[in-house]
Amino acid sequence: MQLSDLLNHTSEWLKGTGPNSEIVISSRIRLARNLAGVPFPHWANATQGAELLRLVAEAVSHSDMLKKTTFFKLEQMDSVDKQFLVERHLMSIEHAQKTEEKALLIDNDEMISIMVNEEDHLRIQLMQSGFNLFEAWNIINRIDDQLSSTLHYAYLPDFGYLTACPTNTGTGMRGSVMLHLPALVMSRQIERVLAAIAKLSFTTRGLYGEGTQASGNFFQISNQVSLGHSENEIIENINGLIRQIIEQEAQAREVLLAKSREVLEDRINRSLGTLKSARIITSQETIELLSMVRLGSDLGMIKDIDRRTINELFITTLPAHLQKLENKKLSSQERDLKRAELIRKKLTFL
Repeated sequence: MQLSDLLNHTSEWLKGTGPNSEIVISSRIRLARNLAGVPFPHWANATQGAELLRLVAEAVSHSDMLKKTTFFKLEQMDSVDKQFLVERHLMSIEHAQKTEEKALLIDNDEMISIMVNEEDHLRIQLMQSGFNLFEAWNIINRIDDQLSSTLHYAYLPDFGYLTACPTNTGTGMRGSVMLHLPALVMSRQIERVLAAIAKLSFTTRGLYGEGTQASGNFFQISNQVSLGHSENEIIENINGLIRQIIEQEAQAREVLLAKSREVLEDRINRSLGTLKSARIITSQETIELLSMVRLGSDLGMIKDIDRRTINELFITTLPAHLQKLENKKLSSQERDLKRAELIRKKLTFL
């Protein structure tokens, strides 16, 4: 598989299917793992980092669940390729920096990705569309078991899996759910909801995880600590919280429809009209407008644009994707022009 092949493929997290997919964009399980007797990546030298890459590649070759995967070395990629992978949620912003002795493993369906030598030796990630944390856990657990049959993980009975950051020690698991919450934002309830989430020891981030702010009414919610909790307990806790947020968003949508339908329809249709006619448009404006169009589609106010099409526009209009589509680097102004052109063409044919 070549990176350019992904341009014609819909990422797993953007398919718009699965349970509660009108509100839940995706579910993700990430496992942090390190090899015993090998320094954490930030302390390892080049020889140790290269040897770890070799060990991981060998372990992957023995896993039947990772047969349809491609192993990319990051130091062989340019800045656009790395940003492209971050935009597709296949690797972190941190992994794209200081790329010596780093790699990324991706499966053909973009469901599985494994970052090698990020903060930990392995960051194994499994993405599912919709509200599917337990299914994601079942798959990633089998992958982890296969890798651990070849790789000797750093593990202590009293502490669990040893990780570079203490908050990941224990199961090494981070479960997260990406939510689209426009009604809670519009009804000005979101601050109250976020405050309640923080008190329950969960973390709220933006589209691209740690260090990013919420935009386009998208919020990524995950557990903060894994030590002292089993994997099933962590998932059950996240699921319980997410179910409450789904219910609150659904209720907020009902209230908006009952009390402010004309205002809501006007905002949704203005957003669609701008997207269909704009000649220049930024990434930030695009995501805000698409958020409203997605809400309109989910509420049945927009009949001819489905959720998957809208989700695809969220990603194909991002800077690195535009440059990959054009097969050249573009200035900020050139990207704003191409973005508007791409959106007009996509929406005109629907």
